[in-house]
Amino acid sequence: MPLTVGTAGHIDHGKTWLVRALTGKDTDRLPEERERGISIDLGYAPLELPDGRRLSVIDVPGHERFVRNMVAGATGIDLFLLVVDAAEGARPQTHEHLAILRLLGIERGVVAVTKADAVDSETVELALEEARELVPEARAIAVSAKTGAGLDELRAALADVAQGPQREPLLGAARLYVDRAFTLRGIGTVVTGTLWSGTVGAGDELLVEPRGLEVRVRSVQVHDEPVERAEAGQRVALNLAGVERTALRRGDAIVEPGAYPLSYRLDVALEELEPIADGTRLLVHHGTGHVPARVVRSEGVFAQLRLAAPVVAARGDRFVLRGATTVGGGRVLDPAPPRGVDPRRLEVLAGDDPETIVRAIVREPVTGAELQARGLLAPADLARGLASVQQAGDWYFAPEWLEELYARARERLAERAERSPLDPGLPLAELVPPEPWAPQIGPLLRFERRGAKVYLPGVAAALGEREAEAERLEAALGEAAGNAVKVEDAELGRYLEQAGRLVRVGDGLAVSTAAYELARAALVDECEAAGRITLARFRDLLGISRRSAQLLLECFDADGLTRRVGDERVLRRAARQPPNS
Repeated sequence: MPLTVGTAGHIDHGKTWLVRALTGKDTDRLPEERERGISIDLGYAPLELPDGRRLSVIDVPGHERFVRNMVAGATGIDLFLLVVDAAEGARPQTHEHLAILRLLGIERGVVAVTKADAVDSETVELALEEARELVPEARAIAVSAKTGAGLDELRAALADVAQGPQREPLLGAARLYVDRAFTLRGIGTVVTGTLWSGTVGAGDELLVEPRGLEVRVRSVQVHDEPVERAEAGQRVALNLAGVERTALRRGDAIVEPGAYPLSYRLDVALEELEPIADGTRLLVHHGTGHVPARVVRSEGVFAQLRLAAPVVAARGDRFVLRGATTVGGGRVLDPAPPRGVDPRRLEVLAGDDPETIVRAIVREPVTGAELQARGLLAPADLARGLASVQQAGDWYFAPEWLEELYARARERLAERAERSPLDPGLPLAELVPPEPWAPQIGPLLRFERRGAKVYLPGVAAALGEREAEAERLEAALGEAAGNAVKVEDAELGRYLEQAGRLVRVGDGLAVSTAAYELARAALVDECEAAGRITLARFRDLLGISRRSAQLLLECFDADGLTRRVGDERVLRRAARQPPNS
């Protein structure tokens, strides 16, 4: 994996001079930097190592006013080059820069004791001893950018630390935080940054977040050299189509579409340089940008950062918290958490077991793609963790959540059965929210399906105390001698029809089952004898009202027994077939 080394140290301790001596490139590109003789913004250069490998170097400003620029550069580095003036020793920004490096999890590097030619050997030895005490894990080397003394030893030391364990990319999907955006004549919009993860090549369709701008990569360069694809860890320049330079700024994230969430909250594990009280408002430095936030403390080291603007983040990302000075930082545990801080959940998320992590974050239905986009786990770990929760189609959810949904639905069906014993069922859509997961998860609820409705297992429609009312209605139908009778209670009418005790023939009207069968038989006999039947003939055959005859004929049409031809009805072909033919 390509590596990036970042400078750190107090102003005027010789960072830029040292980078120029090591690489041959002046990283102070702004006129103001050259006029004032100090670094203001980030600078970049390639560094050739003795073994033929190449490091990307980010040179950062050392002035206390530009610490935010230093953090922007440091968030994408793998190794540090801490610079300490041999005459001055460690100064305030030396300590603050070193604290920032530690908060960002950058543990490997080299300390360069600069301007060794300007002091005597005893002072150099004292400066080296101080450097070793300041950073015991790093090798300290005296150098002179002016004479070149110690530069070969420094290159060799950087090559040694570059051989050590490498940080794994946080996720496989492409992610780059913009540190520069500019326009080149004849080329167009160009952005630069360290590719945190994934690869990027010409033709890739990407998003600029948090504004959701769609862009296409025209070409890719690494240190001014064209490449087919850039890899994670490299300093990259992307020529983008579909966006003007003025629409881009430092801190924007260029990412693979759908691969990362927009985070308005971050669940984090804190590392404090100074006590951070609940409700403190600070700047969260993440990627190459920063955003105001309020710290909501939990128990122990856990907290939630409520952001004033969204960021693109992933589990495991490091960040720095600053007020007037750097007060702390930490690690992202969940980039898309619910509102509210649950210390037990955060304690699980701080661990490394994929199963417990997935169980802690999966409650309501979520797709595997959405979980992957939250950047919580690498694909293989996520797949292992998802095996511990329940699945329906593309959706994953906690078994407890499904039980709660089932309990709420049971309660509604029980209320329905008590309130309406004649029709104790409900459409499933009334029991399950109209969510995208409903078609796949709704059928998992343990109900009995009857037609378009679901019922509690074993629960059937019943008349109960309304039997007497049903008998009165049946008596009225019998007395009507085949004429349609108004049924005031539609629910009772539906129940009696399902029970075969009446037949509904119109809007709120019904006839007795016996009258319906008698009318059907008379209709079939007449049509088989005469070939057709009129409304008047049908009415006279049954001795009923014209309205009732019309309703019955329309009912037979709807049942597929007859079809209308002008003012007459004829039997449909299927109805003319003898039974069991």
